Amino acid sequence: MASNTSKTARASVRAGAGSGGALSVLGEYKYLIPLADGRFAYVRNLTNGRTNHLKTDSDAFVEEIRGLAAAGHGPKIRSELEALDAANPGHGWADTEKRLAAAGVFES
Repeated sequence: MASNTSKTARASVRAGAGSGGALSVLGEYKYLIPLADGRFAYVRNLTNGRTNHLKTDSDAFVEEIRGLAAAGHGPKIRSELEALDAANPGHGWADTEKRLAAAGVFES
């Protein structure tokens, strides 16, 4: 049976699941899995079960996060962005959060 995900994607998800840091912490799922110093991210969409590989400055990333925020996941995603910025201040996560806020993603 062929898989639609790349070897790198599967390895990244397995590595995160094994350490407990990338996908779930104490039973809480992470929505964002950072890649390439914050230029890309896997966005886990729990509403449809898909994980999308997106460039963090793309319109598709904004729309994906907008959909999750509309489903009630906005505060959790915003806290993940703040945690990513605190852990990796040079990766531009604060700019990503500002771009999403400017697009009105987190407004109810």
